[in-house]
Amino acid sequence: MNVIVMGCGRVGEQLSLLLDAEGHRVTVVDYDASALARIGPSFKGRKVKGIGFDRDILVEAGIGQADAFAATSSSDNANIVAARIARNIFQVPRVVARLYDPRRAEIYQRLGLLTISSTTWGAERIRELLTYSDLDPLMTFGHGEVCLLSIETPPNLVGKMVQQLTVPGEIGVIAITRQGQAFITLAGTEFRAGDTLHLAVLASSMDRIKSLLDSSEGG
Repeated sequence: MNVIVMGCGRVGEQLSLLLDAEGHRVTVVDYDASALARIGPSFKGRKVKGIGFDRDILVEAGIGQADAFAATSSSDNANIVAARIARNIFQVPRVVARLYDPRRAEIYQRLGLLTISSTTWGAERIRELLTYSDLDPLMTFGHGEVCLLSIETPPNLVGKMVQQLTVPGEIGVIAITRQGQAFITLAGTEFRAGDTLHLAVLASSMDRIKSLLDSSEGG
């Protein structure tokens, strides 16, 4: 995949290195030459010095052939402008903008622009860790409305079936890892001791899943 990353701060640098290590063709754009220099010699992609929402700079970076564009600078305004140019003018298929102000994120999401609010995500993640650390959320979706969890089969579920833990619209068992091999579950899949269950759970249903997983409710 051909990816352009606008902004070479901490997030942009890490994103560029991760994508580069996965074998993607990465071009990172930043107006600060010292920021581009910090990315280090292990980065095999291109570096373009310039303002990331300048059309000539974007053309130089190869936006006409880009499969994805990430706006990760420290300026919400710059990120939004760059993301809209990438999406609306150059028709880049995948565009994501990083925003600090969650109020702006909601506005632009309603306009169809995919955004990541580090403020909202960070607050939701801290809340999860403080409140539900025993369930070990792996990640969240949206603004934290849905959580992805992985747990070992509790004693009260051994021998029971997926359909007995499923609550439509609230709790779903999406996969099981058994003896190192993962597979997609069916309603009649039986839980075994030592299984790792991968669950999608509404944040508002976390108390309910805790109750269902409580070994004191055995039988």
